[in-house]
Amino acid sequence: MTTFQPITHLRHVDLAVPDFDRQRAFYGTTWGLTEVANDSGIAFFAAEGSPEQYIVRIRKDERKRMDLVAFGAVSPAAVDELHVRLGRAGIQLISEPGVMDTPGGGYGFRFFDPDGRVVEVSADVETRVHRKIEEREAIPVRLSHCVVNSQDPEGLRDFYVEHLGFRLTDTLYSTHMGDLMYFLRCSPLHHSFAIARGPHVSLHHASFEMRGVEEYMRGTGRALRAGTRLTWGPGRHLAGDNTFSYFHDPHGNTVEYTTELAVLEEDLWHPGRHDVDDPITQDQWGTADPMSESVAKEQFNDPDVLFSAPPV
Repeated sequence: MTTFQPITHLRHVDLAVPDFDRQRAFYGTTWGLTEVANDSGIAFFAAEGSPEQYIVRIRKDERKRMDLVAFGAVSPAAVDELHVRLGRAGIQLISEPGVMDTPGGGYGFRFFDPDGRVVEVSADVETRVHRKIEEREAIPVRLSHCVVNSQDPEGLRDFYVEHLGFRLTDTLYSTHMGDLMYFLRCSPLHHSFAIARGPHVSLHHASFEMRGVEEYMRGTGRALRAGTRLTWGPGRHLAGDNTFSYFHDPHGNTVEYTTELAVLEEDLWHPGRHDVDDPITQDQWGTADPMSESVAKEQFNDPDVLFSAPPV
């Protein structure tokens, strides 16, 4: 196991979409985020309870895709060391470490993971003035985690563990289909990133942490009343012990409201294996529809159009 653990947390998920205005309206009104900047077809959304400058970026493009996933690093020195290590390992680098021109600045760089997904790592990003989310205030506190689809989840898991210092927390499996999802952590939180077995490279879902179960349910209700399509939930997973309500945004990306994600004693934790055919694995409460092929397909998403040149 690597002792180099440069990553501290998940910063933001960036999405490209054809209908820019509709996507902006969804995240800013229905989903409860705050638009903090909008410039020439790019909009940045923050969570009121998070010190991150933004947790979702929307960019207008003719084709839908996940632009990138961004992680925080412990220091500029860790950013530099990661860049050197990835270069030596033959990983395709997009940029050299330097001052970031995104809100909050900071020091970082971008590279391609083995699936061709763009990853950004940065340190010293200026924090945003944020506030305590009040009782019954049904808006996201922060970005909880991001899950991606991969045709080679084992290879991608090994990449993030070996090169970025993530730790395997738990695995979902089926006796018929083998391993289906790997939960990875970069902190005591059960997972900040996860990798699902899918038919193509795409975003599986982005998850947003609510203040508590009451706020999670109120947020779920608000999204439903706004006509947002609920694809699975409400329920409570076994791995991570967190609640879930999965919806589709206007472009078919799956977004989740969650709360109470498990916090681990890392020195004592041993990765578990959970059978998806056991109903308790998917939903401890029994309130959500049983996991099925149709439910799983909702999270396959459209195949990402991979970049032929460094992205914006």
